[in-house]
Amino acid sequence: MQHIYLDHNATTAVDPAVLDAMLPYFSSEFGNASSIHTFGQRARAAVETAREQIAALLNARPQEIVFTSGGTESDNHAIFGVALHSLTSLTSSTPLTSPHVITTTIEHEAVLNACQALETQGVAVTYLPVDREGLINLNELRHALRPETVLVSVMHANNELGTIQPLADIGRIAAEADVYFHSDAVQSAGKIPVDVKALQLDLLSLSGHKFYAPKGVGALFIKSGTRLRQLLYGGHHQRGFRPGTENVAGIVGLGKAAELARLSLEIDALRISRLRDTLEQGILARVPDCRVNSANAPRTPNTSNLLFPGLEGEALVIGLDLKGLACSTGAACSSGAVEPSHVLTAIGLPASDARASIRFSLGRHTTDSEIAAALEIIPASVSHLRKLSPTYQKSDVIS
Repeated sequence: MQHIYLDHNATTAVDPAVLDAMLPYFSSEFGNASSIHTFGQRARAAVETAREQIAALLNARPQEIVFTSGGTESDNHAIFGVALHSLTSLTSSTPLTSPHVITTTIEHEAVLNACQALETQGVAVTYLPVDREGLINLNELRHALRPETVLVSVMHANNELGTIQPLADIGRIAAEADVYFHSDAVQSAGKIPVDVKALQLDLLSLSGHKFYAPKGVGALFIKSGTRLRQLLYGGHHQRGFRPGTENVAGIVGLGKAAELARLSLEIDALRISRLRDTLEQGILARVPDCRVNSANAPRTPNTSNLLFPGLEGEALVIGLDLKGLACSTGAACSSGAVEPSHVLTAIGLPASDARASIRFSLGRHTTDSEIAAALEIIPASVSHLRKLSPTYQKSDVIS
């Protein structure tokens, strides 16, 4: 049986070139990057090369890159760092107003749960709604700003829909208000151009395993001059901001993945978007009553979220997996959740439609033959499940 992997937004395979770059740092190049002897200094040089590679991908300066364990840690450092610095900076002469943070209703849980935790510590949070395409309203952002607003955090590309927010416009609004601007770019870095200067970002989070680096390594861009409260305490690694012995092998892999992404970004995006469009058009032509969620929004080239009315999404995911095709009902960290996707309900889908939606996410190694095979498997599986569904009674279901 052919195995087709269409869940690249959940994670990606480590690229062979990334693995090759990492392997020496599991064996002969085992030095601690903080040691002053030759073993340590070779490790240090590898870490700094990776820092330069990440900076080049983002159009940042190497000293503005801090390595982390992944997107969740990076998001938490950015959000808690800014908000708690502002909270602890209040003095007796400061008016009794809490710091204020603005985010959106469709953020990843790493942002939403961090913001909810801040609310328990006296920080006010505004959650901006989105329209049916998953985009925020810039006027609503402007109206949400307050004198005490310290941070705007808006994800670049949504993990479930692929919707790309207008970060350049958001960055301009935040800059005019003299408010820090953070973006969770976990689903955009390595897939579409990300220029922290053009987007006027102060903070940006990314995660290696979303673009062919290993799991357990990520980075946080911190624009020079950004004032954050330190969250971890230990040694003086990474200027003291993120203490702890560096994961040299993982960092080397992240740097190599960033280099590969920067060099192949345009050609990968063109090829993958063509395959994504072929998949969407083929499903829409073969499956009655199906539609693409947020079809009219700018999206990452690899992501398609489709609604199959009358089905339970998890049943379809399981059915497709039995046929050798891997996909998802949404975020991998939400698998098994009883509640429907907060992203899909935020764009106005009723719970039944949210539960009937499936995410297909393609990758660098997805092939034409895999998409052709998927277009045989998906319609047949939908047809079979609809025949068993008490909520779908259309007479024109594919047989």
